[in-house]
Parts: sequence; structure tokens; C-alpha cells
Amino acid sequence: MNIFSTHPPRTGAFFASVQRDLRLFLFLLALVCVYRVIFMAALSNFLASGTPVAEILLANFVGLRLSLKTAGWCAALAFLCATLPVLLFPSREALLSRVRLAIGAIESLIFSVLFLARFPFYREFHCTFNTQVMAGANDDLASVFWMMVEEYGLVWRLMVAILLAILLTVALKKFLALRTLPLPQMFRGHPFCFAAAFLPVFAAFFLFVRFGGAFTYGGGVNWESAGVTSDAFLNECILDDGQAMYRVREMERRMKDGAIAGVEKARVRDFARQAAGHADLESSDLTPYLERTAQGARIKKPRHIFIILGESWARWPELEKYANLGAVPGLKSLAAAPNGYESSAFMPNGTFTSVAINGIITGLSEMGVRVNYQPRSLKEVYPTALAPQMQRLGYHVDFWYGGVPTWDGMNRLALAQGFDHFYGYPDFHAPKQTTWGTNDNHLFDALYAHLADEEPTVHVIMTVSNHPPYTIDIESLGFDLGHEKEITRQMPDVDDPDQLALEVGHIWYMDKMATEFVKKTEAAYPDSLFLITGDHAVRTNPSNHPTLYEHDSVPFVLYGAGVTKDILPPNAIGGCTNILPTLIELIAPAGFSYYSILPSMTDGTQTASFNTDVYVTDKAVGRVNGDATEPRPDVDTPFDPATERAKMQQWLPMARTLSWWLAMHGTDLTATE
Repeated sequence: MNIFSTHPPRTGAFFASVQRDLRLFLFLLALVCVYRVIFMAALSNFLASGTPVAEILLANFVGLRLSLKTAGWCAALAFLCATLPVLLFPSREALLSRVRLAIGAIESLIFSVLFLARFPFYREFHCTFNTQVMAGANDDLASVFWMMVEEYGLVWRLMVAILLAILLTVALKKFLALRTLPLPQMFRGHPFCFAAAFLPVFAAFFLFVRFGGAFTYGGGVNWESAGVTSDAFLNECILDDGQAMYRVREMERRMKDGAIAGVEKARVRDFARQAAGHADLESSDLTPYLERTAQGARIKKPRHIFIILGESWARWPELEKYANLGAVPGLKSLAAAPNGYESSAFMPNGTFTSVAINGIITGLSEMGVRVNYQPRSLKEVYPTALAPQMQRLGYHVDFWYGGVPTWDGMNRLALAQGFDHFYGYPDFHAPKQTTWGTNDNHLFDALYAHLADEEPTVHVIMTVSNHPPYTIDIESLGFDLGHEKEITRQMPDVDDPDQLALEVGHIWYMDKMATEFVKKTEAAYPDSLFLITGDHAVRTNPSNHPTLYEHDSVPFVLYGAGVTKDILPPNAIGGCTNILPTLIELIAPAGFSYYSILPSMTDGTQTASFNTDVYVTDKAVGRVNGDATEPRPDVDTPFDPATERAKMQQWLPMARTLSWWLAMHGTDLTATE
């Protein structure tokens, strides 16, 4: 059958349908661009002061080009479902027009939902949709849902989105119903002439839209090259919600493929030799390359070891410029005590909780693979895992969590990697008080009561209270929220001072509960060792434009029997996966063999630490991907950005590549893709 038959209605109906697709394209393009402008205006306080108008205009222009792709793909769905069928069923043109309208209505609803979700997401993470979306999708969905309802206004935002979608659908219906141009006379009765004219125009339009306002890839724009301004907020605004979600998809795909910064699979043997200094070793098994030998105990072997991972425990509240907030008096007191030590050069494993827990349990650095869902993690114990190595030193190893033990499969991962027990709040019969579980006081009280019946044990403790929704009655516990609001209202460049005060109050509560537990446990079990850090810093920021250090760094405090100010080098550089080798070097006898990718913080050899996006050195903080560098807030020494970046490059590719290889291939260095 000749789809471009000489029967005029067929070609004419197709020509009219194409025009309606073009209208849908223009409608959606205008929609995402208007949403971009509204978002920019509503959150303009996130713009850096002094940002020129030219940069704002540039962001909108590049955003327009990028949104050609978004609108194009959305209109392409209508072309496939409503226009091409007209060639086969011209008499169904009215029905197919309703299909087009339905597609446009659904797309308008989706963009409206994403638009309204973008506001709380940006306020929380200072970023448009990113990998946190996938972290949430793999999280406890019920808890995520109620958090969105209680903290982020899911119900009213969804209602507004539906109302917007209804209004947009009415407008779209009227726009699509406007009179179309008739098929030019020259093409009537000449379908092949029409095809010869239409196809080149369609191809040119497709290329122009596909490459974002250009006819070649080199001249176009995409989500990776769209950050053309000097302002981080504007660069995020350039991505419409469709492109932001496409970025999420691409980052997820690249992570699964190992196509992320620092994973260099072809150099796995070189990195294996570098890891623990086995330059002359030849083996097809990765394990012996990771073997290290303890130099001898620095403190008497403690009866109990406590590794406290504080939920969203950032280090910025300890900085002098934020001392008047009074957020962490307990942690400061522990760090300042004669038997306390603190490093200001410590980084979390990633930017969300499960990555931190994965690093503690397995010893693997963040490299894009969800280790807790990797089948290998449930079948094989990684040679770098914490539990088996501490058990060889005579300890039981338990995990205490203030949430549901099945959250993100963490109980399965911990037990599969050798932990003796995993306790969630239902296991110690605590009440559920938040979306995520029980308050920290119940977690620490249950653990303290359990100590009386324990053998020497390493306890990994994950708190949950410092997390949205922020519902703890902190005022009844002694926090002066009214006074805190007075302070935060005087702070410059804060989006919502009252919300910041409330969040600082929850940091204060976490600090209070952790410190009281430490002091009470120390009194009853003086031969205990405590290590306090945060799972990540990303969430509560002291301003709309936090420094890289404020946004990403977490505390590192050692406290307990035998700890001195010089037990580690001053401000020793380290991260989550340095914790196990550091503990072993503190307590293990000389000659004890253990396995880790990164070294102990005791020897001071590591020159940089890093999480997913940011690294820290002895002088600077910088972005892993990009050239941005800043001085550390506690270091007043000039630095060369290239030199500091080179320090990071010495460690990051090795740690990520070996971690990725262990997660994907195990210890077999002969494995292939």
C-alpha cells in the first residue's frame, strides 16, 4: 500500500498532523523554559552576589537550546503514536488527535510534578536531580514517601501539579485546535514530491533539535557541556527537569559500566601493586596485593570499640565562624579532652548513608556500584571487610541501627560480610518515633544495656534522628530554638533561617545523645575506644553558597583509653575506608596481617581523601570532576591547584579501580568484562 497515496485526505491529514506535532513541541518547549525562569526567580537568593545579568541571560539561552532536546523527544512520541498512524488510517484523524492531546497532557503533568519537586530537592542538595534520586528509589520507599509527605509537602505539591496540568491541558487543546495550513497545491496528487520535500526538512529539523540548536555534535549542547556560566546555581538551572532526569539515568548507567572518574580497569594490576607496596608481586589473585603488616599496638587493646556514624553529621558546625550556633558542644569537648584526638581532613565515602555503611562493612571506596545490592556481596566476604579481621583480633562485631534492619538490605550485607549480629530498632523493642525509626536516645540506651552481657565487641552504630522530617521536640530537651532562630536570622545568605535553626537543633540532639553515651560508657567501661564520624555531610548547609568543605567534610574524633593528641599525625588525612586499617594499627600486635586498599591514618602517607565529588588534601579542597579548588578553612598556606589535584590523582584511581574490581569480579585478576 502506498502510504502517500494520491488520495488527498491521506497526505493532507498527515501534513496537518505534523503541524499539530510542531505545536506540541513549541508548547512543551515554552513550558519547560517558563518553569526554568520561575525557578530562577523563586530561588534567586542562591545566585552568587554580583552575578551579571549577562550570565543569567546566557543560562536561559543555553537552557533553551538544551530544552530543544527535551521538547523534541516528547513531541516525537506524539509523532510516532498520532501522526505516522494517520498515513495508514486517515479516517481516524480525530481519534489520533485525542491521542496526541493525551500524550501532551501526561507530559505536562510529569513536567509539573518535577518542577514542584525541584524546589525542595535543590534546597536540600544544592543540585537539580542527581544520583540521590536513584538512592531514594532503592531506599525504604514507605519511609521516603512519608518523609516527602511530612517534610516536603508532597500532598499539596501534587495537588498543585495536577491543577497546573489541567490548566495546561485546556490551553494545549485550544492551541492544537487552531486552524492548520492546507497542503500546498503543488503537492496535491504528487505524494512522492511531498515526500521528497518533507524528508530533508524533517531530517534537518531532527538534527537541529537532537544536537541542541546545531547541526553537528561539536556545535551542539548537552547536559555535560551545559555548565557555561560561573555560577553553580545558574548551571543547574540550565538543565530542565527532563534533562536532569536524563542525567540521572546516564550517571546510573555509567556507574554500572564502571565508566566513572577514577575507575581505570586496564590498570588494575598496576594499582594492585601500588596499594600496599607489593611492587614485585606476581599473582592472579588480588588478595595478596592488599596484605599489610601491623607495626605494633599504640594503645592497650580496648575491651569495646564503638564506631559511631552520625546521620548527616557534617564538620562545619565545629568551625569557629559557626561557634555561636552551639550545635556540637559534646563533640568539641571530646576532641579537646586530653584523651581525645580530632582530624579536620576527613571525608565520608559518598553523599548518602548506604555508601558510608558499605564502606565501613566492606572496606570498598565509593565507585558507583551499589555494593549492598551486588550478588557477590551476599556470597563472598571481601578480603577488605571489617568483621573477619576484627574477629581475628578476638572481637565480636555487631551493627546497631536506629532504623529498620532491612533498610537498603543492610542487615543482609552486614551478616553476609561476617558481622555477628545486626540490631535494628524492632530488635531492641524501641518505639517507632520518626519515619526512619526510633530516636537516638533509645538506640544508645539499648546498646548500653546490652554491654553488660557482651564479650569484647566492635560496635558499628548508625544513628537516624538527624534526618527529615525534623520532628523531635528539641526544646523539651533543652535546646533554645527561639534563640537559635535569632542567630540564624542574622546569618547572611540563608534561604530559610528558621528551618536552619530547626536542623541545627537536630544536630545538637544527635551530638547530645552520642556524647552522653560516650561519657556514660567510659565511666562504666574505661577501657573503651570511641571513633565518631558522619555518614555524609550533604543535607544541612550553613548558607546558600557553602564552601566545598562545608558541604562535604565530616568530623573524625578518636576518644578513649590511651588516646593522645599525637596518636595520629596532626589532622591526619583519611576517609571512611581508612577506619579499619587505622584501628588495626592502633591495637594489633606487631606482625599481624590484614587487608585494606587504603593505608592506616597512623603513618601519614596518604596525601588526599575523597568522596564521590570532592577531595581534601593537607592544604586544599577541590572537586573530583573539574578544576575548582578552595583553601581548607583551617589552613592558611598558599597552594598550587595543580599540585593539590595531583595528590588526589595519586590515590583516587587506585582506590576506586580496586574497589570496583572486587565488587564486580572478586579477587580474580584474570577476569574479563
